[in-house]
Amino acid sequence: MGLEMGMITVDCAEPQRLAEFWTAALDVEVLADYEEFVMLAGSASGGPKLGLQRVPEPRAGKNRVHVDFSAADREAEVRRLVGLGAVEMGKHSVPGVEWTVLADPEGNLFCVAERRAR
Repeated sequence: MGLEMGMITVDCAEPQRLAEFWTAALDVEVLADYEEFVMLAGSASGGPKLGLQRVPEPRAGKNRVHVDFSAADREAEVRRLVGLGAVEMGKHSVPGVEWTVLADPEGNLFCVAERRAR
């Protein structure tokens, strides 16, 4: 296949402020800051880059797309993210997977699931 995931871009009001949260959350660095757009490095495991793009309008309603993450200890990771400024929105499960929905400091939703052995 010729298509590869290169970057996930999140619309936001204050890209530099949101970059502070996401660099700490993902343990990555800012690659470039163009004032209206901040690009974060991909994860050490080879994940896509994260872009933070300034837009004039506030987020309204539920995200149409969100990012799912996994962690070996979901509860500990959720506590760490809340300590960084995320807000826990709810816990969910279906047979075989449990996840927590969080909102970043600008209200963009994302999920953290328990990492399962493959």
